[in-house]
Amino acid sequence: MSKTIKPLTNEQLRIKAPSLFQDQPYHEVSSKYHFIPTIDIIEQIRAENWYPVSVSEAGVRDLSKDGFQNHYVRFQHFSDLINPNANVVELLLFNSHVRSKAFSISAGVYRNICSNGLIIADSVFDSYKIKHLGGRNNDVLDAVNKITQIKPKLLDKISKFESITLNQNEKEAFLQSALPLRFEEHLELDNPTELLTPLRSEDKKDDLYTVLNILQENFLSSKVSGYNKETKRRFTSKQITSISKDVEINKGLWEIAERIVNIKDGSYESPLIAA
Repeated sequence: MSKTIKPLTNEQLRIKAPSLFQDQPYHEVSSKYHFIPTIDIIEQIRAENWYPVSVSEAGVRDLSKDGFQNHYVRFQHFSDLINPNANVVELLLFNSHVRSKAFSISAGVYRNICSNGLIIADSVFDSYKIKHLGGRNNDVLDAVNKITQIKPKLLDKISKFESITLNQNEKEAFLQSALPLRFEEHLELDNPTELLTPLRSEDKKDDLYTVLNILQENFLSSKVSGYNKETKRRFTSKQITSISKDVEINKGLWEIAERIVNIKDGSYESPLIAA
């Protein structure tokens, strides 16, 4: 049964990510920088029937940047909130007020079975980069409308992924191709195949979409041990908390999955579905 998701109020957003409500840019940005308050864009997206359901804010080492750091918000469409399905296309809003992250709108997929949020590769849906230079309103509406329009095509892609069966060798090849997304070359894992272990009984399946989600979830959160080939020191991986790394891993895994479909199904069409 699909989970019921309740949109976040502005009060809840403020508690979870105060940077959404920042009303001025970081003092080091140039005079040409056109400040975009994230909450204003959230309200604009809400007006298009997309509601915020999840938010993340990066930590800061430099306390002077607290309140200006990277942040992102995941939105679901009104139609999906009242009629939730196993997989829901999401709209993702990324921004920062220190020029470390371009303001952009991307597409993602929420998987109800595990509360897992994938991010679509740029080769499939090219993120809308919206410059801090003014004249942004039409850009925001164009991005929102495009994601609304391509929802059925993205869900068709998921169905295609679910139709592709992987044997154990193919799963391990997927894993080996993906490992550099998460672990640097000098890090050697004791047992990398444990990253293919499902975290729930419902994921004991062999289709590409399930394997993609297993890897994404394990890459971001599971602790695995190994050693540093340069220093010979042992390590245990930690949960990914960096927004940038989270996005890099997500998009990279989706990109590899697209390549696998192209290999397994010669009739598969070019993945790009939005310009």
